[in-house]
Amino acid sequence: MARPLSREQFAARLHDLRGRYWDTHPFHLRLHSGGCTPPELRRWVANRWYYQLCLTRKNAAIIANCPLPEVRRAWAGRLAYQDGPDADGTGGLADWLVLAEAVGLDRAEVVDQRHLARGVRFAVDGYLHFCQTRPWTEGVAAALTEMFSPDHMADRVTAWRRHYGWIDPAGYAYFEHRIPVARADSARTLELVLDHCVTADQQRAAVDALAFKCEVLRAVLDAVDYGADR
Repeated sequence: MARPLSREQFAARLHDLRGRYWDTHPFHLRLHSGGCTPPELRRWVANRWYYQLCLTRKNAAIIANCPLPEVRRAWAGRLAYQDGPDADGTGGLADWLVLAEAVGLDRAEVVDQRHLARGVRFAVDGYLHFCQTRPWTEGVAAALTEMFSPDHMADRVTAWRRHYGWIDPAGYAYFEHRIPVARADSARTLELVLDHCVTADQQRAAVDALAFKCEVLRAVLDAVDYGADR
């Protein structure tokens, strides 16, 4: 029987998946280098909306699958962050719609998903299904892409300001709000995974879950890239 990794080895194994994150995808490289046309950038924002919609449901699924009250309480804050604490137009979803308008999209067209690519729908729905049907520890481990995202989002804002001067600066509120939250969330998420995945099988499943989430994000970009300017 395989022996579990030490806490430090396990953390290192999770961090080793950094190279599979979606920032190395050819579309993202173009997106950050100024190589995307306005329609391509709008397509990315419109399709990413579907992923944003999924987040509250996948977080609710993790909570529903978790038998530990202390974990449920800690994870529940993500629901209010994304949906907003009330109907006052704040929260991650509201910020994303401001971004959509900032890049020239009509809010109603984003909300009704008329620009949604088939591949994006399948990839995101697959992620939601994973979190609904797998143990809560695996759903939490899949969220560890948060470890890789804050620096990437900070680079995105810098790159977009440099290369896409036509974007309304008001649209950057999503990233400005999300970056510090993602930094804090990723630290807490890593601690949860390290604390609760203690057997070799649990650790292997956590690594596989994070690898799966990286593939989901790259599949989203495959679909966006394939459909751009078509």
